[in-house]
Amino acid sequence: MSKIITISEIANHVGEEVTVRGWLYNRTDKGKLQFLSVRDGSGIVQAVAFKKELPESDFTVAQSLTQEASIVMTGTVRADDRAPGYPGGYEIGLKNLQLIQQSEGYPISPKEHGVEFLMDNRHFWVRSLRQWAILRVRATVIRAIRNWLDDHGYLLVDTPILSGLAGENSTDLFEVDYFGEPAFLAQTGQLYNEANMMSFGKVYCFGPTFRAERSKTRRHLVEFWMVEPEMAFFNLEDLMEMEEQFVSAIVQAVLKNHEQELKILERDTSRLTQVTPPFARISYDDAVKLVAEIREKTDDPEQKELLRLDWGTDFGSPHETVIAESFDRPVFVYHYPTAVKAFYMQPVAGRPEICRSVDLLAPEGYGEITGGSERIHDAELLAERVKEVGIDPENYTWYLDLRKFGSVPHSGFGLGVERTVAWICGLPHVRETIPYARTLNRLFP
Repeated sequence: MSKIITISEIANHVGEEVTVRGWLYNRTDKGKLQFLSVRDGSGIVQAVAFKKELPESDFTVAQSLTQEASIVMTGTVRADDRAPGYPGGYEIGLKNLQLIQQSEGYPISPKEHGVEFLMDNRHFWVRSLRQWAILRVRATVIRAIRNWLDDHGYLLVDTPILSGLAGENSTDLFEVDYFGEPAFLAQTGQLYNEANMMSFGKVYCFGPTFRAERSKTRRHLVEFWMVEPEMAFFNLEDLMEMEEQFVSAIVQAVLKNHEQELKILERDTSRLTQVTPPFARISYDDAVKLVAEIREKTDDPEQKELLRLDWGTDFGSPHETVIAESFDRPVFVYHYPTAVKAFYMQPVAGRPEICRSVDLLAPEGYGEITGGSERIHDAELLAERVKEVGIDPENYTWYLDLRKFGSVPHSGFGLGVERTVAWICGLPHVRETIPYARTLNRLFP
């Protein structure tokens, strides 16, 4: 009696008869030998259909299989270093083969396809080896995020997706009709997290967030997943120390569990192995000087123009790239100008034009991975900032009230899952890091 197994378990069953259920990834016809590459979601294995060892009807099925046909196969597991697969080094000598459904005219073939075609067929593209590897890494990134926070005393507290107020820039909101009243898809759960933090000390929320930005860059999505920890009695220095431990743990979890997936993606992991604490820290002021020095040294007129930067403006992608490449691992840039950051960030004592904010920049051109700050905890100062930026205080009454009943210094940040996965996997665009990307011009599939 054969045992039903997944391909990921195959190393434990050498010499045994097993049954695997899956889909044909590829087939090589050698006449009386049919080499079937079969995937089941957990891995890919080579199955060998030898005419002498199969019922005639089963061998006929093997000869007729098309890409993505669904099958059930039974045979003996053999160890063979030459056998391709994930994990490699094993094959199944078939004794029986059952066709569940033939797959005629599967739209994605081994030939090259354009990105738009692949995105139009994303519901099929996710079956390919590269996408299989990326989405497995994504799952581990999410698991590592939750495990680290749960193991370090953080409580998951869910925050609303429908909100009556903006958390960031009010021009980037998706407005929806909420029973005749305007409401918005959440840009962040942070404001609610500050209330939750006052109850539990250290919390995080984790879910989809939405930004109505008309951006077409390789780093942006309209809908993305973000984890947002918030901590009572944390200053900016505490925040950076926590972040470097947190981000390092995520990267190391992927390196530990996904060697084969990173090989599939042809990812050079030498830079990732260096992602361990401590990370370098550089002030915004010094980062502006660093960009100016790099700009001065370049002879490329186009690069010179891209690196033009005035104090008080936010960094663009070229600036973040040259800053990060000056270090051997992610780098913190702290104390940004108040004017380019959110209203709730604590100003620096004696320099109200800058705030106690910090971004973590990843190397290799991946830019901002996290963004956070110390929050204003003084009621009068927060009310003043609300007035300065022109926000209607009526919409923020409950948020302002948090500063009136036992307010404490506190800090928090957000980490975008898709950018983090793109960086760890070495991908050119974030659209492959989420099962079904929502971009400026894409709502389907």
